[in-house]
Amino acid sequence: MPDSPVLTTERLVLRRWRDSDREPFAALNADPEVMEHFPETLDRARSDAFVDRIEEVFEERGFGHWAVEVAATGRFIGFTGLWVPRFDAHFTPTVEIAWRLARPAWGHGYASEAARRVLAFAFEDLRLPEVVSFTTRQNLRSQAVMRRIGMTHDADGDFDHPFIPEGHPLRPHVLFRMRAEEWPAAVTGSSSHKGDGPGGSGR
Repeated sequence: MPDSPVLTTERLVLRRWRDSDREPFAALNADPEVMEHFPETLDRARSDAFVDRIEEVFEERGFGHWAVEVAATGRFIGFTGLWVPRFDAHFTPTVEIAWRLARPAWGHGYASEAARRVLAFAFEDLRLPEVVSFTTRQNLRSQAVMRRIGMTHDADGDFDHPFIPEGHPLRPHVLFRMRAEEWPAAVTGSSSHKGDGPGGSGR
């Protein structure tokens, strides 16, 4: 397994997690607006357990959800990274890209900027053949980020998330994809810092 490097962009640092990240991460996980497209918010215990799992995945795979901080201030704003979905679907096994940012970080283009750096790592370092992303049908802002970073909606691949109960309005999900051969064109066509919304893939 490769080491899990620190990834940098013009404005951001993507790194492993610190204990000091746990409190602001719990705050964003408890924010109903941040978690609007998830079935529920997370309390501190569940938020901390998620961080523990993220760190375990880094040790197992060499990648995961990097903690994102603003380089100029050192402020933690959320995560962006790669994950292996834990459910069976027509497109699994696969690796997904996902993000979740605190509300004050919205509207600055941080999600797109961090996600492009993670895609570069996925395709150029890990040599993955494909990366996917998914979210609820209602989460139009995250879908806009997916398009902005060069991913394409696979309408035939849309699915009902098996971890969300039948009949729940968040169960229907849209699926976006990017194959390795599409990455060079995405880099060439990527736009500069535009506003992003809250968070990417749902689990």
